[in-house]
Amino acid sequence: MRLLLVEEGTYLGDLLTEHIHRVGWMLDAVGTIAAATEASRSIAYDLILIDLGLPDGDGRSLIRSLRAHGSSVPVFVLTARGSIEDRVDALDSGADDILMKPFNPSEVLARCRALLRRSSSRLADRIEFGRLHFDPASGSIRVGGDFVGVPPRERSLLALLLRHADCVVPKNQIEVAMSGFGEVISTNADELVMSRLRRRLSQIDPGITIETVRGIGYWLRKLKEHV
Repeated sequence: MRLLLVEEGTYLGDLLTEHIHRVGWMLDAVGTIAAATEASRSIAYDLILIDLGLPDGDGRSLIRSLRAHGSSVPVFVLTARGSIEDRVDALDSGADDILMKPFNPSEVLARCRALLRRSSSRLADRIEFGRLHFDPASGSIRVGGDFVGVPPRERSLLALLLRHADCVVPKNQIEVAMSGFGEVISTNADELVMSRLRRRLSQIDPGITIETVRGIGYWLRKLKEHV
């Protein structure tokens, strides 16, 4: 899962980033409508969190622009504006949910999971492959009924491979998916995460393996006994 946070200050981003990373989601943070527009055109986000008070305009104009250009990505408004008019207008502009500041990060995550569950534009509710069961909304991973703890970056990589299971995922696609907006991640760093994920899969016996397709990318496939 990859989320975009559009908010001028840094406190909200710092607060949410830690909690979001715990469930294995990625979070890109920008502070203006212009930067958010550029980011949303460059990356296919699963959810966008927007503050209404932005330095270059009202967050509602960003929501209207997204909807006018055909985007169906769920939009979650986080705002300090307390009037019913502001909240109603945000929802009428195309927002899917709204929460007043201050808030508890646990509630933000719960509402994000609910929005992601309702969104059927790109992801199934759950992904099953081999003996492994993955819930994109909660980030939970189970093998044979038992929950498995997987670090956030490995979980993000596994989610990407699962969405393209039985297909070769090019290296450059992995690099883009694993990097933050405006951040460059080295190929060596991605390969290290891949190596750790492979080792972890070999330890939990999920009935799947990651194969290298030399010069192209990686292929997540079922082991023969689980085909």
